[in-house]
Amino acid sequence: MLTIIIPCFNEEESIPYFYREASRVLWGMGCSYELIFVDDGSTDRTLTLLKELAASDCHVRFLSFSKNFGKESAMYAGFCNASGDYVAVMDVDMQDPPSLLPQMLDILENQPYDCVGTRRTDREGEPVIRSWFAHRFYRLINKISDVNIVDGARDFRLMKRPMVDAVVATGEYNRFSKGIFGWIGFQTYWLSYENTERVAGRTKWNFWKLFKYAIDGILNFSQIPLSISSWFGIFMTFFAALMMMFIIIRKALFGDPVNGWASLICVIIFIGGIQLFCIGIMGQYIAKIYLETKKRPHYIIAESNLEDTKIIR
Repeated sequence: MLTIIIPCFNEEESIPYFYREASRVLWGMGCSYELIFVDDGSTDRTLTLLKELAASDCHVRFLSFSKNFGKESAMYAGFCNASGDYVAVMDVDMQDPPSLLPQMLDILENQPYDCVGTRRTDREGEPVIRSWFAHRFYRLINKISDVNIVDGARDFRLMKRPMVDAVVATGEYNRFSKGIFGWIGFQTYWLSYENTERVAGRTKWNFWKLFKYAIDGILNFSQIPLSISSWFGIFMTFFAALMMMFIIIRKALFGDPVNGWASLICVIIFIGGIQLFCIGIMGQYIAKIYLETKKRPHYIIAESNLEDTKIIR
């Protein structure tokens, strides 16, 4: 049994293309399969199309959230409700080619791997500034965290059941799946392919959303920002002590008055800015702890055609 999880948010234009191509490929593979579409609170005709597909094709399952909870929650909902021996995550915009599925399944069945992940060999068609920041993010997070995230890695991957169960077991509310996949371990084979454009519609990820997502990834899998704030404090304390000694010695030896109110105000503002920066870093970690302690569900399902839908609390 092969389960494909497809998060959807306002993807009415892309769904027909993906369904036709994925069904063609899966039918040709000759294995039993299910397509789990997760409607992440769409406001267009996404849910209507999913209901129509489910009514005409017994392989189609759908979950519809009560509101937009985000792609991470949609992926998690799919993992929690997947029944396949092999489980894949794919984007509905066709940037994750279904034609790779036979090769990915063959690798898992015939080689000692638990997962086949995909990575793009290029970022053709993507804004240059976004590509530059993406490369810098991967280099940074691999240096400051204990997880290995491959540059260009996609969420598109095919996993065996034990790995899927491990992902579900990480029930943290603040989720960063690329980091989770690396943290739980298991043997991963990386399959490279050339970047493909969206088949229809517009991306929901702008630069600001990607930037916030990158910050979440760093905070979720590294304590280095806290260490940086601590070292800032130590450095500024040492620097202030040296300046105090300099002023005292200068006054004792030369009798120079202490002048420069303008420069003094600049120094005070500078130090205050560093303090606020460090407090802000600690605040981000505290906010994540606050959300974790609330124990809110990752998602709330409003409609579904699954018999045993699981809402994780």
